[in-house]
Amino acid sequence: MIEARELTRRYGSVLAVDRVSFDVHPGQVVGLLGPNGAGKTTILKALTGYHYPQEGSARIGGFDIVAEPVEAKRRLGYLPENAPAYGVLTVDEYLRFVGAARGLSRAERRAAMELVAGLCGLSSVWFRPISELSKGFQQRVGLAQALVHDPEVVILDEPTSGLDPNQIREVRRIVEDLGRTRTVLLSTHILSEVEAVCDRVLILDAGRIVASGTAAQIASQLHRGTVVAVSLGRPLQPGEREALARLGEITADRTDGDATTLRVVLGEDRDTGDVFDWAVAHGVRLKAVVPERDSLEELFSRLTGGSP
Repeated sequence: MIEARELTRRYGSVLAVDRVSFDVHPGQVVGLLGPNGAGKTTILKALTGYHYPQEGSARIGGFDIVAEPVEAKRRLGYLPENAPAYGVLTVDEYLRFVGAARGLSRAERRAAMELVAGLCGLSSVWFRPISELSKGFQQRVGLAQALVHDPEVVILDEPTSGLDPNQIREVRRIVEDLGRTRTVLLSTHILSEVEAVCDRVLILDAGRIVASGTAAQIASQLHRGTVVAVSLGRPLQPGEREALARLGEITADRTDGDATTLRVVLGEDRDTGDVFDWAVAHGVRLKAVVPERDSLEELFSRLTGGSP
């Protein structure tokens, strides 16, 4: 698992990461989400030992990245945003080199390379120079080098950056497969990516974690009342509207012939049952009452003070 405690990093007078703490457990894919410059890559570099935190600590698989760096890195696979590779080498040659650098025996390398070739879909380009591969295949090679030693923990920095839609789907499939058996931390600023593959999200802004959990849990942390779309079979009467407004704020109201649709942000102590009670009390025929879930985009915007 990944354990970060009070991670802090400064670049001169700039506080890039400010006392960040979180855990990622086995079998989870957690998204580290934030606008550009929020500190995502700085946190990943601290977790992977690229540079050490100036304050705080990080543990990978139970081993401190500063005090026990070799043991921590044995359990870690890392894909930087721009995956490094030797372009003159073939995929086969490069992964053999990485496996040897990771301390795998020849037999272990053969088994590992067969595994990552299938997992990352590299068999068709196995003997081609990396420099001749498309961006999508180069990214798959980057994933393969992160996985060749079968790590417990996988950290990915913007794994779909620069890929086309088909390539993005393939990388997301690989990440989902990894999340079934490993601890995965995924850094991105792409909201759809988090919603597609992550079990949980950490939202980062100005170097600090401002929210953690699922989208529903984050909405609850923000203390926003339940939002419901209410459809009626007739226009509302003035007294009915006033009574409904006592349950919460009516933020949208549209009448089309005999149909009326309203959007109501219920008060914190209210729920959809109160809407049904209101309808019964006033003889209003409900066609539908549908709770709305805050989108991750809306939550992100509210927490970071801008658009994603």
